[in-house]
Amino acid sequence: MYPIDLFYRQAARTPDRIAVEFGEERCTYAQLLARSSALAAGLQAQDPTPGSRIGICCYNHLEHLIAWLAILAAGKVWVPLYPRNKSAEIGGSISFTEMSIVIADAAAVPLVEGAGARILIADAKGGAGTTGGLARAHEGGRPRFHPLPLDATQAIKFTGGSTGKPKGVMQPYRSWNTNIITQILAWDLKPGDRLLAVAPITHGTSTYILPTLATGGTLVLMDQPRPEEVLHALSQERIATTFLPPTVIYMMMQLPEARRGTYDHLRNLVYGSGPMRADAIAEAQSIFGPRICSTYGQTEAPQIATMISAEQLAMPELRASVGRETVLTRVAIMDEEGKLLPDGELGEIVIRGDLLMTGYWRQPEKTEQTIVDGWLHTGDIGQFDDSGFLYLKGRSKDLIITGGFNVYPVDVEPVIAEHHAVSDCAVFGVPDEKWGEAVHAAVEIREGASFDAQDIIRFVKDRLGSVKAPKSVAVYDRLPRNSYGKLQKQALVDDYIARAAREDKEVHS
Repeated sequence: MYPIDLFYRQAARTPDRIAVEFGEERCTYAQLLARSSALAAGLQAQDPTPGSRIGICCYNHLEHLIAWLAILAAGKVWVPLYPRNKSAEIGGSISFTEMSIVIADAAAVPLVEGAGARILIADAKGGAGTTGGLARAHEGGRPRFHPLPLDATQAIKFTGGSTGKPKGVMQPYRSWNTNIITQILAWDLKPGDRLLAVAPITHGTSTYILPTLATGGTLVLMDQPRPEEVLHALSQERIATTFLPPTVIYMMMQLPEARRGTYDHLRNLVYGSGPMRADAIAEAQSIFGPRICSTYGQTEAPQIATMISAEQLAMPELRASVGRETVLTRVAIMDEEGKLLPDGELGEIVIRGDLLMTGYWRQPEKTEQTIVDGWLHTGDIGQFDDSGFLYLKGRSKDLIITGGFNVYPVDVEPVIAEHHAVSDCAVFGVPDEKWGEAVHAAVEIREGASFDAQDIIRFVKDRLGSVKAPKSVAVYDRLPRNSYGKLQKQALVDDYIARAAREDKEVHS
């Protein structure tokens, strides 16, 4: 069984059911199957080699989804390219994976030119050189089936790198199959359920597409919507499940109309791509009801190594947890010597099972460092409680060792967030001659509130003691995040060091 087979099977069972909505466009399962199959046949005509790489550099829209399904159906490797990334990063990814074809929005063509791949513009109504033109040339066609092993690569997703070799995670067919069945079971997906696809298909949203289509659901696609548009859809479009980064949820919660909405159809408001503070979870629950849930995973173990349901997350004592390991995946805690630790002990989170990647594209040394004896070493620090719930302490690189004491930002940030003037915050460490590293904080201030750094520092010191209290607090209009909402703590460190250097220069000038 291949991931695309789940879509094929449902299309045969419910051909007339609506598979996807995008604005005013509606596409049935039969139509989605016909259009993606024709494009898949066209892609094979342009490049008949099984397992060759095809990139997509598009925002969320129907033609993107059709191209995505076509790549899977053609036995190709999907390589997502986010249009908001830098051209050097996109070009490096194209060259490094030797893509034969890149499907791009017209506006994104300058980002993908010159890297050696043939370019198809994502345009359903276009002529030669577009996905629509290629699909019409092969109308009624079906792609040839290639019996690749389940360890063969279905996708290569990049985890960073704008210069030199990018780090490409090879996700095999078995990983996708594992993710699909786990998502269906975790969220109790049903025929007729409507999934709101707001986050980019190039990222986490992609892991929800086939689970929805496999169960006879409808994908409701939105392209870069404003928070109020997302909120309206959750309230008015009979949405059962959606996946959003915490930043979008925070922005929706600040809208006055959020508390006036009703969310009767919503069962799973899944947050991911970053942590969500316990106080923010409680506030979200007060607005949306007991519908907030979450997962933990990595690109190397996509999306759902652990999950916590809305029912579990409604318990205050579990709001800091990312849940229990999922049905087909093993998650454990390991010390530096490779010994598995008992519940309650702090160590590195490791994962094994069919959810795992096969390795990094053409970087065997990095693969050997990351997967050891079948265990994926995540670089995350955490611990299990005696009921099997996992708690994250953050990335190992985020650990602050100050004066010989270990300080985890995840322990300090919720306390800072309790301060009446703070709307968002981040804690990070910087090199310090006296302490080795020193704890510092960056905050966003609530509208109308006044900022007093010393008051915030005293607030933390009174609750956690002087070791964990920040030495300084900087104010930002917006904390630095990447193009899909993840907090960039290294940018805070770099900014602090640069400011300190400027201040030192001014003192000595």
